[in-house]
Amino acid sequence: MTPLGARLRALREERGVTLKDMARALHVSSAYLSALEHGRRGKPTWILLQRIITYFNVIWDEAEELQRLAELSDPKVTIDTGGLAPEATELANRLAGEIGRLSPEDLVFLRNEMMRRAGRNGR
Repeated sequence: MTPLGARLRALREERGVTLKDMARALHVSSAYLSALEHGRRGKPTWILLQRIITYFNVIWDEAEELQRLAELSDPKVTIDTGGLAPEATELANRLAGEIGRLSPEDLVFLRNEMMRRAGRNGR
């Protein structure tokens, strides 16, 4: 599941909306919407994301959050480490090989640590 998929499912459940009803309202198949929620499809198009925001009638801050989550929800990531330090290539390859074995707690820790360090360096 992707960050956007998890949020869409939560929004649907909070509002008591079925996958089928939401798909019909957005003019997409329920199979596509299910795949989007489960992370088997990449991030939605900008137009579909706008329809989702309108469908849920979310406030501006939440609309921005959905757009941010969509940017972070590509389940097929490619990392180009060409020209970077050898440690970057090693890290990318180790992460690719181990990510499926990491616990949710480990993933949160690693994400938060990376964000903390990036923020400290002004990124």
